[in-house]
Amino acid sequence: MKKILIVDDLHPAFKEQAVAMGYEVDDEPQITRQQTMDKIKDYTGIAVRTKFRIDAEIFAAATNLKFVARAGAGLDNIDDKIAFERNIELINAPEGNCDAVGEHATGLLLSLMNNFRRADIEIRNGVWDREGNRGYELKGKKVGIIGYGFMGQSFAKKLAGFEVDVMAYDKYKTGFSDAFAREVSMEEIVKYSDVLSLHIPLTAETKQMVNDEYFFHFKKPIFFINTARGEIVNTPAVLNAIKNGKILGAGLDVLQTEKFPALGEQPWYDELKHNNQVILTPHVGGWTFDSYRKISEVLADKLKGLNFSW
Repeated sequence: MKKILIVDDLHPAFKEQAVAMGYEVDDEPQITRQQTMDKIKDYTGIAVRTKFRIDAEIFAAATNLKFVARAGAGLDNIDDKIAFERNIELINAPEGNCDAVGEHATGLLLSLMNNFRRADIEIRNGVWDREGNRGYELKGKKVGIIGYGFMGQSFAKKLAGFEVDVMAYDKYKTGFSDAFAREVSMEEIVKYSDVLSLHIPLTAETKQMVNDEYFFHFKKPIFFINTARGEIVNTPAVLNAIKNGKILGAGLDVLQTEKFPALGEQPWYDELKHNNQVILTPHVGGWTFDSYRKISEVLADKLKGLNFSW
């Protein structure tokens, strides 16, 4: 039995290549969680993007599952502990959307430093304020990157033409300095950064890692970018840091609570949406027309590399 159930919106390239490998593929992007539970026992693979969490309940129903294909960068919506215990392979595709994330982070940063959002709104409302919208140049600034995997490296590469000093800290890697960033300690990040950008996964260790105390240690006012995972950052702490001058501007593609109505019910939402030093995007940093295709191609290539005895 070589059957894959696609439960989310994936580019057809994944199905096409999987079929060419001999898999029977059911592409059902509209399927519900309950419907998935009812039929997953008949499949050896499941492909998901963000629709729902592949958790203990689904794993329990998936008695023949051999792999989970996550169409995206992170694996935080999959219970990797259970997968490991059951020897279920997990494949993801950070290579497929790292360019999109790097470009998005750069766009957020440039928008913040040059007041694009505020200036646009003011002009549309009859206000012409050159002095109030005077910006900063990137040249000569020190950019701190937390996490130097595919996403962090992509952001560093996108900054290469801006003549900035890119510093990178990664708790789990050493000796990774390259032409685009130099490896530094966390002490150097907090002492010298003019810009801070997060490119780390959501884990038990990183959840709510960026809080009031975290920002307190920075020696200079910073521009803050988060295109990683929203739950890494305490949103009220960002707002507090803006109020006390620690953050000059925040570009947030991800939030600790996402989607409506849940987002609108958060006690900090009104303050966030009215803060003109914040730019918000709806978790689309890695979701472009180009990455939609590339993610599926990467997943298919990794599927080829899995060795199963059928």
